Amino acid sequence: MMNAQDIKNGTCIRLDGRLYFCVEFLHVKPGKGNTFMRTKLKDVVDGRVIERRFNIGEKLEDVRVERRPYQYLYADGGDDIFMNNETFEQIPIHKDLVTGSEYMKEGDTVEVVSDASTDTVLFAEMPIKTVLKVTYTEPGLKGDTATNTLKPATVETGATVRVPLFINEGELIEVDTRTGDYVGRVKS
Repeated sequence: MMNAQDIKNGTCIRLDGRLYFCVEFLHVKPGKGNTFMRTKLKDVVDGRVIERRFNIGEKLEDVRVERRPYQYLYADGGDDIFMNNETFEQIPIHKDLVTGSEYMKEGDTVEVVSDASTDTVLFAEMPIKTVLKVTYTEPGLKGDTATNTLKPATVETGATVRVPLFINEGELIEVDTRTGDYVGRVKS
């Protein structure tokens, strides 16, 4: 058990039978009344964010989580198969629990977050940025760098990313896995 004033970003708590990660917190000390914590909590299962107030001194059930690197091996139906880099154990994780899964290619390392007490996988996170090869896009024309116009490009994982007009097939680009946005061109 932990006190409400100990909540920080990234803290995992069990509330009403569900697991939540704290994504934002604010210690509020009003002129009148008791001090309280205003938090935004993200549901581990469905990703919904709720706002919740806790009185200082209120007891909460904290959950100990472990973060371990796993290597992506292959897709098997609705699951992705990952290998623990330390024990070489292979585990399936449903595609919905992997953030940025559409930008994941074989051999990528992801961070798997699991409940330490029950050893259940909560979710897996891709690195924030990844480098992908453009497999198809309309050819760029010389001088197409003046405007901020974007065109669709298919990358090696099959996902579509909006890229600037000067990007051509075969080039390496950096993609933000949280939003799917083009970050920049990578020199090979």
